[in-house]
Amino acid sequence: MDANVNLLSLFWKFFKIGMFTFGGGYAMIPLIEREVVANKWIDKEEITDMVAISQSIPGAVAVNMSLFVGYKIAKKKGAIISVLGCITPSFLIILLIAMLLSNFQDYKIVQHAFTGILSAVVALIILSAIKIAKVAILDKVTLIITIITVVVLVLGQFITITHFLSSMFPIILIVSGALTGLLIYYFFPKKVREIYQERGNK
Repeated sequence: MDANVNLLSLFWKFFKIGMFTFGGGYAMIPLIEREVVANKWIDKEEITDMVAISQSIPGAVAVNMSLFVGYKIAKKKGAIISVLGCITPSFLIILLIAMLLSNFQDYKIVQHAFTGILSAVVALIILSAIKIAKVAILDKVTLIITIITVVVLVLGQFITITHFLSSMFPIILIVSGALTGLLIYYFFPKKVREIYQERGNK
């Protein structure tokens, strides 16, 4: 565990992140980077890797991310505290809504508020994508993989497929990217080492 980190501080940081994470886990990436990377607890490159892993395994991206980051900072206790901090605001808010407001979404003021919130979330997700791209796109090969994936995703929106295949589509793309990376490493190990050395020196 980092000597400069205590569990209460870790809980509070993820509580703040969970409080303002609207629209899913991707919206929390800039917040995690500001709170964690700025304190030099975790490198920016590691955050990018954690995003990829969190997206690739079952569960909510926000919860998976908080677990990975917490474990990296303070092992098992850090993982538990980070997850609790991340989910506590949502739990309390939903509990309050269920207790007090039976027709919460019917209130005009709530609808207008969420319209603004969702618009802000779009900006946060775009910012996250840009920051991840700066770290993840290392050379022409990774750029080509990114472009192909985007094109396939866009084309997939216009192709009628079953619900099962639709839900598996992102997983298929992630696995395909992983296999491509493994093949490149197998056939060009020296090139990959050079790329990651350059990445570590940035």
